[in-house]
Amino acid sequence: MTVFIRRLAGHLARGLVMILIVTTVSFFVIRSVPGDPMAARYEKMVEQGMSPDAAQRAVEVLYGFAPSGSLWQQYVDYMAGLLRLDLGQSLSVPGVGVSTVLFSAAKWTILPVLAGTLLSFLVGVVLGVYAAIRRSGKLGDALAISGSLLHGVPQYVLALLLMAVFSTLIPILPAGGTADIMYEPGFNAAYIGSLIEYATLPVLTYALASYGGWILAMKSSVVTVLGDDFILAAELRGMKRGIVFRYIARNAILPLFTILALSLGMLFGGAIFIERIFNYPGLGLMLIDSITNRDYALMGGAFLLITAATIVANILADLFYTVIDPRVRGGEGAP
Repeated sequence: MTVFIRRLAGHLARGLVMILIVTTVSFFVIRSVPGDPMAARYEKMVEQGMSPDAAQRAVEVLYGFAPSGSLWQQYVDYMAGLLRLDLGQSLSVPGVGVSTVLFSAAKWTILPVLAGTLLSFLVGVVLGVYAAIRRSGKLGDALAISGSLLHGVPQYVLALLLMAVFSTLIPILPAGGTADIMYEPGFNAAYIGSLIEYATLPVLTYALASYGGWILAMKSSVVTVLGDDFILAAELRGMKRGIVFRYIARNAILPLFTILALSLGMLFGGAIFIERIFNYPGLGLMLIDSITNRDYALMGGAFLLITAATIVANILADLFYTVIDPRVRGGEGAP
């Protein structure tokens, strides 16, 4: 347990340092982007006849705040706000905090990406095992080829193809949005069914985009495990085929859990192109809008959320791998 706590403490310390570095770099990089929506609104008000002082006060009322001081002072104020869990005010959504905007966008990203990732993982792992064991057969080759083809197709191309097929040629699914406006939002069958219908194409795109990577990775891992001595020994002892298969699958899937955990951590970044194509108001679409609107605080909050989620996923993957792999557990106490 002491080794586990020490490892966890080390991960947390490195994670905090990484978050600090990413936050600092993103703060200065974001503010080096040309354009300032507050300055543009101020100049427009002055051009319309308002005095400079009145225009300044109007901008402060509109956005709820006004950055002041040097860039270094703004950085100090920003970091002090982070310690209070205050990410600042959004410029593109005046009067609304960044945390509120992020939470509102995250709920539309997490479930579709999570469903698509888990679906592709399960299907890819099962078919990857079969493709490895039957790699000399036609079906095994077909599965490997399908994985290679889908792995090489960009996400936005898959999204456009699915939209063309299922929204245009065979119009059975909506092309964009989150739910039918005819249904009242709430916990009712009609609205939930509409949510599922509108999320089907994004989820299917996420699943197909990830499927190729999972099946190829699992096939490679299984082929490697098939050459291990313990598999040969089990077969020589006459162990049942089903038991040998479970040994193969269990050992081959271990490396993929780390990749899965990191993939789930990256889901907070959303899929920018997919959300843009399907007009899905998740974190990816929000990030595009924040860049377009030069919303410094919202951009910084999005980068911070993505970084923190990835670091937490990395920590959980390492700890989970320690738990499920007895070889790692056995070496924890080694000097």
